[in-house]
Amino acid sequence: MLVILMLPAMLGGCLARAAIDAATLPVKAVSKTVDVLTTSQDEADRNRGRAIRKEEEQIAKERRRAERERAREEAEEAAEEARRAPPRDD
Repeated sequence: MLVILMLPAMLGGCLARAAIDAATLPVKAVSKTVDVLTTSQDEADRNRGRAIRKEEEQIAKERRRAERERAREEAEEAAEEARRAPPRDD
């Protein structure tokens, strides 16, 4: 009998909690969606830094390739000049 008398009090809290959860659920869902779809400033800074580092690495790679190419061309020119030079009489 005591359990039956306490039942409405126990269910009232449970129902109130369910009503609050049901009311806040759409707000939480929208908040989560906005968070997923937007980029925070920290994320944007991190992504920009990553892009800058990648670009700098590409520039350095191209510079090294150009230096190797220039050194190869200079060596070929020096070899060609050596072939064209008249023999030395020592």
